[in-house]
Amino acid sequence: MELREVDVAYHGDIRILQGLSMAVRHGGITGVIGPNGAGKSTALRALYGLLKPVAGDVLIEGKRVTGMPPWEFIGHRVAMVPQSRSLFGELSVHDNLLLACWTFRKDKARVARALDHAYDRFPILKDRRTQMAGAMSGGQQRFLELGRALVLEPRVLLLDEPTAMVAPKLSAEIYEFIASLPAQGITVLLVDQNVRQCVRISDHLYVLELGRNKVDGSARRFGEDQALRDLIAQWVDYRIDS
Repeated sequence: MELREVDVAYHGDIRILQGLSMAVRHGGITGVIGPNGAGKSTALRALYGLLKPVAGDVLIEGKRVTGMPPWEFIGHRVAMVPQSRSLFGELSVHDNLLLACWTFRKDKARVARALDHAYDRFPILKDRRTQMAGAMSGGQQRFLELGRALVLEPRVLLLDEPTAMVAPKLSAEIYEFIASLPAQGITVLLVDQNVRQCVRISDHLYVLELGRNKVDGSARRFGEDQALRDLIAQWVDYRIDS
């Protein structure tokens, strides 16, 4: 997936993204970091069709899909977990997962396989399958959102602040799970304010500033280039782990 010279505006003339180009690299984890207000979440929403660019293009496998509604991305095997909670809190864990199977609901064997796979990946969901989703902790809800997205068998998973408002112990488990996804054939785009963890698990990084791509490069380059390390340290209160 790719954004190519994309502008996104709110209220007609307030441009949040300005000529942003960014590629999700196949078979790895692409991290997007930057200070508050840099346009990180806006870039992800534009990539998934939730915001329509006023200029530039969105591409999947080199084909232009600019303006395609977000529900059609499922057909391209692209899934997204947004920053804000997106569960149906008054439905059970099982019913939230079942809803994710809607597009292939007539294929009973696939539905059963998808649910079994979700429970195998996240045993905590199996233990709480009859519990109302809204009664779970923030971390448990995030695991359910990940499980629901993976029910779609995506090739690409877009994640926006996956550990926001999640306890540190579960946050660590979530990052380890994300790090394991490329080995399962799932390409990841990770937008994150947790710079330390994003840098640690990403293969390629973009630093956004004021809606523009300030710099990008491999994680190794960021680790070895003192100027890049100092750049990031300007807007976080800790330095990147070596």
